[in-house]
Formats: sequence, C-alpha cells, structure tokens
Amino acid sequence: MTESIIQYKSFKFALEIIHLYIKLQKQREYALSKQLLRSGTSIDANVKEASGDQSRKDFLAKMYIAYKEVSETKYWLRLLQQSKLVNIYLTNELIYAGEIIQILSSIVKTTEKSID
Repeated sequence: MTESIIQYKSFKFALEIIHLYIKLQKQREYALSKQLLRSGTSIDANVKEASGDQSRKDFLAKMYIAYKEVSETKYWLRLLQQSKLVNIYLTNELIYAGEIIQILSSIVKTTEKSID
C-alpha cells in the first residue's frame, strides 16, 4: 500500500519532534519538551491508526484527534519560541505544523461531507 502525503509528513514531523526533544533536554528544558514530545508524536500514531480497516466514522474520529494534536503541538512550539526558555530556532517546525494542520483540516472536512 502506498503511503499518503499525510502519513509521510506526520511521520517525518514526529522524527523532527523527537530530535527537537533531545535538543531541549540538553538545554535542561523538561516540562514543555515532554508535552511537545507527547503531542507531536501522537499525530502520526493517530494517522496510522486511522489508516486501518474501520468505518468512515472511526477514520474521521482518528483524523480529528490528529488535527487536535497538531494544533496542540503548534501551541507548545510557539510557547517555547516566544518564551525564550531555550536557545533554539523553531520556525521550520512551526511551518511544518501549519502544513499538517491544513492537510488534516481538508481530510476532516472532506470526510465529514462524505458521511452526511
């Protein structure tokens, strides 16, 4: 089975979040980095789970959870960037999170229409 663009991007983003988490740990930022790791890696986990064989409603529910998780991840990234708790450049991660939000938003809207 061919990997979709959201599967590819969410997995790549999860890897970036893991690398960022390691950098944050080295700068002794523990609280926000753990929140970021949880939400940033759960996006791909939910996308993968949605890709399994189930109903359209189950697919929609998992994609919506992934959408909420990427929104939360974007929040943690902005908070880290603007708080200046750590010395790290996060613009690329914020852009990538924005792209994933757009893709998931489109998937959720299209799926909702197909269920109605």
